[in-house]
Amino acid sequence: MRGWRIKFIFLLIVYFGGFATAIYTLAPVPENNAARRPSLVAQVTGHESRITSQEFAQSFNSGIHKCIDFGKDAAWRTARFIKQKIDERQLRTDS
Repeated sequence: MRGWRIKFIFLLIVYFGGFATAIYTLAPVPENNAARRPSLVAQVTGHESRITSQEFAQSFNSGIHKCIDFGKDAAWRTARFIKQKIDERQLRTDS
């Protein structure tokens, strides 16, 4: 009886952790010199990535739409598979 509660709490933690990460990632960055400093990784590797928020938003939007389309496709295939198995089982029990 206790197992579902632990799973529920875990799912809530993961959900809100993802939500907080999305807010942190999509939050606007102040336009000052401190924000324009290269990151530690860029300083170490010598590469500085310059991506605008508009490019990031377009890329993120494209990725989300691909995920949604994949999810819809997987849901339809799963529904057809389940319906097929139910129909097979009904045919076996009717015979």
